[in-house]
Amino acid sequence: MNSFFQVKVPFLVSFQPSSVLDRVIQITYVIAAVDLTCLFMQIGILPYLAKSLGLDTVEFGYLQTIFGVLQLLGGPVFGRFSDQFGARAALTLSCLAGSAFFLLLSISTSVPLLYLSRIPSIFMHGLPGAQMVITDLTTPAERVDALGKLGLCFGIGVIIGSSLGGILTTKFGSIFSLKEIMRLLKLPGVMEIFLIKVLSGLPTGLFLMMFSIISINFFGLEAIQSGYLMTYFGVLQMVVQGLVIGRLTSHFTERTLLMLSVLVFSGVGLALALMTSVFHYCLIAFPMVFALCTIGIITDSILTKAVPPSDTGAMLGICSSVPPLTRTVGPTIGGFLYKRFGVSSFGYVQLAVNIILFLYLLKNKIPQKEEKVR
Repeated sequence: MNSFFQVKVPFLVSFQPSSVLDRVIQITYVIAAVDLTCLFMQIGILPYLAKSLGLDTVEFGYLQTIFGVLQLLGGPVFGRFSDQFGARAALTLSCLAGSAFFLLLSISTSVPLLYLSRIPSIFMHGLPGAQMVITDLTTPAERVDALGKLGLCFGIGVIIGSSLGGILTTKFGSIFSLKEIMRLLKLPGVMEIFLIKVLSGLPTGLFLMMFSIISINFFGLEAIQSGYLMTYFGVLQMVVQGLVIGRLTSHFTERTLLMLSVLVFSGVGLALALMTSVFHYCLIAFPMVFALCTIGIITDSILTKAVPPSDTGAMLGICSSVPPLTRTVGPTIGGFLYKRFGVSSFGYVQLAVNIILFLYLLKNKIPQKEEKVR
């Protein structure tokens, strides 16, 4: 903590009027809300842009994976940057990266440009940056309340960003409304696949949302070790997404891979319930990533085939809402499970949910047409 900003923070806290600090914190809230609004706005638009550029479901999955991996890799670097140069510099870096990200996205008239637009996301960490600034400018007694209000910024970002994304998409010729969503979900075979998509990975999503806390309290890891573990998870995701799934989809039907994913998720749940060390988690991570990636791609593929060609973009847009949904409800539900029942509860829920889904798949022919993904 040797930057000018950080050296001056104690002086500011001690001698500057509280109204000045309050104004800085309020501005930080505004920055966080705008950043999250833009992020969720592009999440709603991206599927339509990708479709218009000719990306299929698998390639869109690769695009999303690149974004996620860059975010994972950039997290520890961003944190270290903040330690070296201060929270204000870190938040500024995030805003600059976001500006570059959206500029490249706005001029993405080809697939290479669209992939290139993902690169600045490695430093796009607006919410953590805002948390760093608020942590520096508040006393320990004020900190919990001040950080808690960032949750409101997240909610504003979800609501406004998603709405703006829908409005912008509509302006460019796509209809995105609650009525349209319900129409698509009522098509034969759509609702059940969508529910399988949401429910199968939700417990794991909750576990990953709480992972930063679990890594400290359960595994006893330092921040840098936790960062390395998340990087390992990201590398596994690249390997599975890039090397494993492509080969499987050319040899097995969608139904087989769907059932395999749910079965693997069940095994992952049991393993999480019995896990006692970080070494166990490192072993569990591969089947966990495999199931997450495979079921995501397979359900997207099935869902886009279950709707008319004119609605595939809208269907992909609905599918892309699942991760934000997990991020919205995850901290509340995950926090409750962790506090009341411990880490093993995530595994038991995962096991129970996916066993039920596997039995349902055994009993019902889903999807009705068995075919290879490619």
